[in-house]
Amino acid sequence: MTKTVSPQPEIKGWCPGALRPMMSGDGLVVRVRPRGGRLTQDQARGIADLSMRFGNGLIDLSARANVQLRGVTPDSHGPLIAGLRALGLIDASTEAEARRNVVVTPFWLPEDGTAGIVSSLTDALVAAAAPQTPGKFGYAVDCGPKPALRDTSADIRIERDEKGGLIVRADGAFCGAQVTADTAAETALTLARWFLSSGGAPDGRGRMAAHLARGARLPDAFTRAKAQVNSIPAPAPGLLPQGMLVGFEFGQMQAKTLSVLAESGPLRITPWRMILIEDAVTIPEISGLITHTDDPRRRVIACTGAPGCPQALAPTRPLARQLAPLVPSGQSLHISGCAKGCAHPGPSPFTLVGRTGGLFDLIRGGTATDPPFRTGLAPADLTPALFAD
Repeated sequence: MTKTVSPQPEIKGWCPGALRPMMSGDGLVVRVRPRGGRLTQDQARGIADLSMRFGNGLIDLSARANVQLRGVTPDSHGPLIAGLRALGLIDASTEAEARRNVVVTPFWLPEDGTAGIVSSLTDALVAAAAPQTPGKFGYAVDCGPKPALRDTSADIRIERDEKGGLIVRADGAFCGAQVTADTAAETALTLARWFLSSGGAPDGRGRMAAHLARGARLPDAFTRAKAQVNSIPAPAPGLLPQGMLVGFEFGQMQAKTLSVLAESGPLRITPWRMILIEDAVTIPEISGLITHTDDPRRRVIACTGAPGCPQALAPTRPLARQLAPLVPSGQSLHISGCAKGCAHPGPSPFTLVGRTGGLFDLIRGGTATDPPFRTGLAPADLTPALFAD
């Protein structure tokens, strides 16, 4: 029997975790949230081994700097969790796991205070008294000289103000509350509690920016310090002061690739589907890595698509490989198997959204949910002219 896929995607309102995985077309997706966005060498080796033993050996990097193991079965999930727990990567409960949704700038330095803030925030989020925010609600710790995570999904941001001090800022607001490294975590949770008490998630779902856009007024304390205006652009592969940054086609790798990377040093997982190898000065000899800034694959973002995702209406990644060389330099193309746009929730110069029958709609300068510029395009219709008009 042919499986029927609804043209209207199901909005679950939560992201997969390790303790609460999500079923996909190739089995359970188990999302591991590295503490501080960092994997020790032993943890990276362990994840690679567990992926091969209890999954299908494919590992994804998510847009929130998490690591996803694919192809896990209901029978293999228990042993996988036991292995992850032994590596120190499992929370005490599904509720604590859902709250500990923190993305950390990979560019932190030992002296900038990031590690201490992340540790305090993590401890506060997994405590029993922490506010139980919606499943997609998250935090960004972005304390470098200039913010690097402005385009990364988060609801509460800890970053520098225009004078170089620390602030806690609601996503969607230009100002925040001045804090110190010692008070940042508790102030962030105070803001999360306000979000809930002021009606930000009436049905258990909701995001901070949307809440403010509907007219919610922040407490005075969160309107006093101005955020920095400028941020740094998304980085490219190459050598950085913190180590070597390498990318992956569609943010996916084989487990053996992760195992080899671990031999070079601890790994910082980034929200740009790249990994920063701490203190590395050379590129590991591994096939499949994206190591050049002009690699056409860097211009294309594509979700799993059909048949790997049960909600996708069309394959995405073969088309992405085909179209990558056609995307003009400096532009980007997002290919989504359905209108949810999971792989890239924000706007893109060009977005293709899968429709029933394997066709696509083209959106310009918007997200997967925006009105299309062209509809009903077959893969053969996707020519260079579409990206040149």
